[in-house]
Amino acid sequence: MESVQQAQPITITAKAAEKVAEFMKQEGNRALFLRVYVTGGGCSGLSYGMGFEEKADEDDAVLDQNGVKLLVDSYSQRYLKGANVDYVESLMGSGFKINNPNVTKSCSCGHSFNTE
Repeated sequence: MESVQQAQPITITAKAAEKVAEFMKQEGNRALFLRVYVTGGGCSGLSYGMGFEEKADEDDAVLDQNGVKLLVDSYSQRYLKGANVDYVESLMGSGFKINNPNVTKSCSCGHSFNTE
């Protein structure tokens, strides 16, 4: 069931939302949801994932942030509470970056993490 929850476990910056809108336009569907999730794997134990979905699952939190509808499944919600999705551009490259206050340890490449 789709519901906008009051306590938002994750936020997305205006810059990241703008990039998501560009990708949705490329997909030809501006009504897509952006799923942000945590999965087991990587050298530190957990990894982030993102992808487009056409509809929410029953256990998803549906969050409306800067014009983007985010989906976060119940498993990922505890690891992403207070996290922020940003889009960064630098000399080393550009891409989405998740700033997560729950991370206690991450690998040197920055693609996997662990919490307490």
